[in-house]
Amino acid sequence: MKKIGYAFVRFFIRILLWFYFKKITHQGLGNIPKNKPVIFLPNHQNAFLDTILIGTQCRRSPYFLTRADVFKNVVLKSIFSFFKMIPIYRMRDGISSLANNQKTFDFCANLLSRNEALVIFPEANHNLQRRVRPLSKGFIRIILNALEAYPEMDIQLVPVGLNYQSAEDFPDSASVYYGVPISVNQFFNPQDKTASIQEIKRQVFKSLTTLTTHIDDDVRYKFTIQKLDAFGADYTKPKEINEKIAYLSSISKLPETITEANSFDVLKKWVFMGVNFPVLILWNLFLKTKIKEIEFLSTFRFAYSVIIFPIYYGLIIFGVYLFTQEITAALLVALGAFIYNLIYTKTI
Repeated sequence: MKKIGYAFVRFFIRILLWFYFKKITHQGLGNIPKNKPVIFLPNHQNAFLDTILIGTQCRRSPYFLTRADVFKNVVLKSIFSFFKMIPIYRMRDGISSLANNQKTFDFCANLLSRNEALVIFPEANHNLQRRVRPLSKGFIRIILNALEAYPEMDIQLVPVGLNYQSAEDFPDSASVYYGVPISVNQFFNPQDKTASIQEIKRQVFKSLTTLTTHIDDDVRYKFTIQKLDAFGADYTKPKEINEKIAYLSSISKLPETITEANSFDVLKKWVFMGVNFPVLILWNLFLKTKIKEIEFLSTFRFAYSVIIFPIYYGLIIFGVYLFTQEITAALLVALGAFIYNLIYTKTI
């Protein structure tokens, strides 16, 4: 029964994501092993949206390592457990709490021995910058612990590139690229664990830099982004972007062109604002300002949209019916607002 409920919720969230994003593409799904233990290793930009973009479409039913502090609430703990989230403790949770990680590591080893899949964010934190950050040792510790318990296990590491056109804005587009699996056995030598660990991290890092935009020049990062934007970069296509970065490195100044906004797009935006002004006012004036980390902006906006728009359409039906006493007219007005919002999201 739990599996059926989980499958239904995952399907429902996939539908909600389709409504929220302008476009979502998944590349390399055929690279994901079906009957082997898998650890998905994505870059981490966009908080919880990263998790559900992978979890709803990766053709496996993965478990997710999640920061332990969110499990403190009893109600949330049961919800997170339903969604296969496993607590991982960090230094900020207290030095004494780190000992609890061994229980998590052993649980993960048992899952992998049963050919289950895990999702671990190897950067260990989120950031909207378009680069792959240095990888932590967390996923390595899980691998070593699993191999110590099950030496013959063939763990497959699947690097995942998460790409957003403009995570701060709405509507946004996203792409998820699954890399060629990396067999731990190919690079792991029990006689030289240190060298093995470094090589595995190097292989994962190298793969991730091809699956998402990677600007490794700290000094010229901002200028590189400006050049990419000036040339109309499509950040959902990382291979093209990374090739363009190499090409643009020889350009010392931005093109002297001014892109004027399409008047029809401006009109569509004003109509969208007019149709949804109560929803937008509540978001912009009262909720958006309370989000302290920009990486959580899109996640909270997604959650807000999922909750508020059904209520808003219901209020439209109620209000129009009170005014006209015609339920058909009320339903048509709400339907019209829904259809316009969908068209706006998919075409702006």
